[in-house]
Amino acid sequence: MSLTLPIQPGPIGVFDSGYGGLTILSEIRNALPMYDYVYLGDNARTPYGTRSFDIVYEFTLQAVRRLFELGCHLVILACNTASAKALRSIQMRDLPQLDPSRRVLGVIRPTVECIGDLTHSRHIGVLGTSGTIKSGSYVLEVRKLFPDIQVTGQACPMWVPLVEYNEAHGSGADYFVQKYVYALLEQDRLIDTVILGCTHYPLLLPKIKEYMPAGITIVSQGELVAQSLKDYLRRHPEIDSRCTRGGHCTYYTTESEEKFAESASTFLNKRIEVHHLDLNE
Repeated sequence: MSLTLPIQPGPIGVFDSGYGGLTILSEIRNALPMYDYVYLGDNARTPYGTRSFDIVYEFTLQAVRRLFELGCHLVILACNTASAKALRSIQMRDLPQLDPSRRVLGVIRPTVECIGDLTHSRHIGVLGTSGTIKSGSYVLEVRKLFPDIQVTGQACPMWVPLVEYNEAHGSGADYFVQKYVYALLEQDRLIDTVILGCTHYPLLLPKIKEYMPAGITIVSQGELVAQSLKDYLRRHPEIDSRCTRGGHCTYYTTESEEKFAESASTFLNKRIEVHHLDLNE
């Protein structure tokens, strides 16, 4: 007779290609402070936004595998590019082989679900990385839920570097924020709701608001993803029971620990302890 070993609960994993996912993690921890978390940033190979589908999928799968090894039964891809280019393949192709009882969730679907109640003109815009916009993921997700809504995307390739080089509040950011906001609105004058489709962009929100015309609703992802996760755990007690509760968070980076800790303070407003991890091992 074979013995079935009890399942060991573990932390919730949060993955991003760099620092932007920290904005998602902060909102998740605000909404669900009792859980344990592991954050993994693949800073050595960022940015993902300009990489091919195959490379983003490969890198994201490596990260998911490592978070599973660290005890996570639930992993959040707190990265729009990874959610756009890798999530569906991992869910459909890899999870059945890796462990069908584990779950990997993204940030695009929770963001899209609220759009129907926000737009009156039924014309929305998405500001994102080149990879996210080219993937068409927001268009596809919106079309599934709200076939009557017109979606227009605008790639903002300079916004992530501005944030990661701590220039989000500097005068140099104004040109690029204005450029991409205006480029989006020139494509469709009826847009009344704009999604910030990258987890870095909330740090540019003051400048985005400065150049966004009055009356346009700006949708930031963090709070939406956090509330969606809260609802998901309520609806899936079998996953919730596998998540430990100690209120702790451990941070990993594939780059320099000191560099990550210094840059992360921009997102978290505090210093953190960081551990190095190699995804190629």
